[in-house]
Amino acid sequence: MADFDPVPPTRELQFPLYVKAPLILLGLALLVFTLHIASEIIFPLFFAAIFAIMLHPVEQWLLRRRVPQLLAIALTVVLGVAAVLGLVYFISIEAAQLSDQMPMFKKKFAETTADVHEWLQSRFGLSDQKLQSWVGEAGTKAQGLLGGTLSAISGLLVTFTLIPVYIFLLFLYQKRLVDFLVQAFSGHRRDTGVSEVLRESKAAIQSYMVGLLIEGSIVAALNVTVLLIIGVPYALLLGVMGALLNFIPYIGGLIAIALPMLMAFVAKPGYGHSIAVLGAYMLIQFTDNHFLIPRIVASKIQVNALVAIVGVLVGNAIGGVAGMFLALPVIAILKIVFDRIESLKPWGMVLGDEETPRGRKVNPAKKQVLTAEGKG
Repeated sequence: MADFDPVPPTRELQFPLYVKAPLILLGLALLVFTLHIASEIIFPLFFAAIFAIMLHPVEQWLLRRRVPQLLAIALTVVLGVAAVLGLVYFISIEAAQLSDQMPMFKKKFAETTADVHEWLQSRFGLSDQKLQSWVGEAGTKAQGLLGGTLSAISGLLVTFTLIPVYIFLLFLYQKRLVDFLVQAFSGHRRDTGVSEVLRESKAAIQSYMVGLLIEGSIVAALNVTVLLIIGVPYALLLGVMGALLNFIPYIGGLIAIALPMLMAFVAKPGYGHSIAVLGAYMLIQFTDNHFLIPRIVASKIQVNALVAIVGVLVGNAIGGVAGMFLALPVIAILKIVFDRIESLKPWGMVLGDEETPRGRKVNPAKKQVLTAEGKG
């Protein structure tokens, strides 16, 4: 029989850039569309996974004390729910006291509207019909903005009713889920690469959420201190609500400043206290954006500012306030995954921040490579 040449090994197809780029964009578009359509199912799972990672040390501590698994999981979930309900109860009690001041709000608002109306007529000669149309448009926009914010918050509250159930099930099946991810992405029962990605993702999310809580606590303390110094009523409620609203990008910060300014305007004579609140809150916002967030929050996930802003905007387009909140943790996990896959390392480089802050430990293997390059 004649000898046949062996079949040459198959080569990986290499597409040119003008073919590869549209395929990548098409894949991203399909992913975004899928997330948008299934956001009501996917986002609660994302939130549950994040909170489960935060509560995981509590569950492990209970298991080390030889508490039965089901009881340890139940106690962990109950502890997390109790912490959230305690915060909601505090806000509701303070808000109930604040609602007693609504007649004073209406009276002050009517007086201010009349004064502004008279000033505009005498200064610019505007007609009553023109002023009323402007006031009506402003009121409609304000109602729309407030309604959108309230609907977003109510949507989050509905979402949070499912999260405790998801957290319990994630704890219960965590070993099976980890084994599935390892085998699905490596084909082996034990794979150090996939396990390391999962471990680093868990550490990144824990650090990010802890940093977010620390940053929010500092902002709340600054808000309350400033409002107490200025003499604004309900300083504790407004300061804590301002810190919570600050977690919602863009809209939350505006509402956090508007609420204490309105309270100062209603409760104090003149405009001096409202202007003082505005100046103090702008200083707090500047401190938060330029010192607290970069050092306490952003440094935990190693995502550069450009990607963070674009990611928040994309998250808002996909899922509103919930998408904004989940954007940075998801980008941090993607960066960890991209850094571990050779063909995706350029994407990880784009997402990350190459500058190493002072005091950060360098990976020993990376340090050896840098030393060798320096000697060469």
